[in-house]
Amino acid sequence: MNIGILGAGAFGMALGNILKKNGHNIDYFDPKIAGSTIENVVDNADIILLAVPSSVLPGTIELLPKNKPIIVATKGILNDKIFDGFSDVMVISGPGFAKDIEDQQDTYLTITDDRLSELFKADYLHFDFTKDARGVLMCGALKNVYAILAGFLNLAPGTMEHAEFLEAVATEMKAILSANGADPDTVDLSCGVGDLKITCAYPSRNYEFGQKVRLDPTYKPEKTVEGWTALNKIKNGEIIIPESAKYMRELMSRSDEWD
Repeated sequence: MNIGILGAGAFGMALGNILKKNGHNIDYFDPKIAGSTIENVVDNADIILLAVPSSVLPGTIELLPKNKPIIVATKGILNDKIFDGFSDVMVISGPGFAKDIEDQQDTYLTITDDRLSELFKADYLHFDFTKDARGVLMCGALKNVYAILAGFLNLAPGTMEHAEFLEAVATEMKAILSANGADPDTVDLSCGVGDLKITCAYPSRNYEFGQKVRLDPTYKPEKTVEGWTALNKIKNGEIIIPESAKYMRELMSRSDEWD
């Protein structure tokens, strides 16, 4: 099978290597790759895997055919309406770092389609399943936002304060998913609490951003901080934040001085 991967970053390459080992033909598109064009990759692909940063996803989506299967590995998508009109959308997400996958460490991921367990079949990959694509996507964005707050509050993993924060945030995430028409139980999967736990700790880029902006509200990161992008979308009303989500509302308020 020909699989076109849009985004040749560490995670896209890690997933591509698994697909290649499983006998699939892989073609990458990335602006940094000389001679690579999105049109050629998309036209030749039977399946398209999205592994681009969420900030460039809207423009990328516009270039994709709506009748080909899409695998979404991009994190930071708050609203699944961006995929309206596409006939076949699958999501893979969870606490899987590219290096862990490359090193064949046991990694747990959430998938929304059984085909993905076959495509990414490997002894060290373990999958849980849900049909709630909206919830999986939202978890992948929300955990980054909460990681910024964990860093800002300087919560150290292994402490009671950090554990209590994670428990409270998981409850908030369930309320947010429910308010936006997703299944709150999705938070209990790898894409939810599993990813939240490792993201709300150093060396997570989002956690580190929270630590640095705490000391210097004018700090500007050199690389993309997905949680910051998602937080601004939340503040612009892209999703509903219930009154019970006190941590999220606190972060929305505190972040006004960072703009």
